[in-house]
Amino acid sequence: MDFWRTLVGKLWLTISALVACVLLTLGLFLLPYIDSTFTNSGSIKRLFTYVSIVGFSMTTFFALFLLTKITQPMQQLIQAADGIRKGKYNTRVSLQTSDEIGQLASAFNHMAEELEKNIQNLQLEKEQMASILRSMGDAVITFDKSGNMILHNPPGEMIMDTWHKAGWERQEQDGTTADSKVPEPLYPMFQSVIRERQDQSSNIHVKQQVWSVNMAPLYSGNDVRGTVSVMRNVTDEVKAEKMRRDFVANVSHEIRTPLQMIQGYSEALLDGMATSKEESDELVQVIYDESLRMGRLVQDLLDLARMEAGHIDMNFDEIDLNELMDRVYRKFTVRAKERELKLNFVRDEFLHLYADVDRLEQIFTNLLDNAFRHTSAGGTITVTAHMEKEHVRVVFQDTGAGIPMDDLPFIFERFYKADKARVRGEAGGTGLGLAIVRNIVEAHHGSITADSIIGKGTEFTLLLPIQHSEEVSSNVIGTYNK
Repeated sequence: MDFWRTLVGKLWLTISALVACVLLTLGLFLLPYIDSTFTNSGSIKRLFTYVSIVGFSMTTFFALFLLTKITQPMQQLIQAADGIRKGKYNTRVSLQTSDEIGQLASAFNHMAEELEKNIQNLQLEKEQMASILRSMGDAVITFDKSGNMILHNPPGEMIMDTWHKAGWERQEQDGTTADSKVPEPLYPMFQSVIRERQDQSSNIHVKQQVWSVNMAPLYSGNDVRGTVSVMRNVTDEVKAEKMRRDFVANVSHEIRTPLQMIQGYSEALLDGMATSKEESDELVQVIYDESLRMGRLVQDLLDLARMEAGHIDMNFDEIDLNELMDRVYRKFTVRAKERELKLNFVRDEFLHLYADVDRLEQIFTNLLDNAFRHTSAGGTITVTAHMEKEHVRVVFQDTGAGIPMDDLPFIFERFYKADKARVRGEAGGTGLGLAIVRNIVEAHHGSITADSIIGKGTEFTLLLPIQHSEEVSSNVIGTYNK
């Protein structure tokens, strides 16, 4: 049945019909004339029969010729085109003729070759783009004009999952949410880019994080068909910039006060305002004390800068913590009596660990100095040290004014003051002591935490590992750089 639908089949039927019509017409008009004119009419009829057979035979031969020369090459072209439609771009037609069919086959092969080359180039570009997107640390997310997500890289997928889990999906008009839709934090910028057709950049605050977002329109001709967003987590950069500004402001404030006092008392001496030697000595003593305070501030700033840059030198050795605590206790005993404070040291008999003894003494001194400044007369300061399985736990507890709960997460930052209105005590704190303590403890691969109740006191807890992770088989570990 398929043969009759082909071009050759239709042509054969047409020619056969025409031949039949001609023969029937001739028979209808000529046979009566032959019967009446010629005596041997049977011979004439046989002649017509032979002519009919020869005509149909020639028609059939012509149809088979067309089938061989036209239909079969066309079938090959159709099958090759269907193979390309199915994605088999290496399909070729093997026809080597000089007629129009051969030219068509040559053009088809050239077209298939160019198409295969273009598809390969597109595939290569797609793979390169996918590799670039996967290797990017920034999140890349593409949305269509309706807000559906159509492309993203792994960081973008992670961000979308995190935001959706946090409940940042954009609510639809019917109250439902769709994971593929533009999240609520990006939606205002998305609408603005679609409407204004211009690139936009902004910092977006999501929970406790800050994201730098650059969004650009995607064009299809002259129409905007969507947007592409590049996002980067700049929380650390923003925090660092804020810390830098606060650091400059705090250092300026901390240095300005002693400088003003030194300048003022120096001018008083130069103007002869001291009428006696006692007054002169008092002014000189104030200048000396303020210069010492500035020296401590500068030294603490240098130490903290080296620690945070990773250049702190640690000399690890096996130490007896009890000997260190005895030395610190003797250093603060006189001060405790002067302040009318009760100083208690409670510890185990055996407290050995690998640590830098000088740095540990600096930790003890800073924490005790902090406790003395914030504990009123009649209070108690207690230091306890106990050996645990893999750590030594040291707790500094005082009965001072305490630290507000909101301030506890920030007390180890530089210049942070939990009591914004407190007046400096006689020790002249620089506001850097706890930041230095935290860096030294981290250099020992330990941890420090703080707990406090307003009006009842503050408790600092240190966990110091007994053995250092880089311990060698000798008593002296040597110098360790963070």
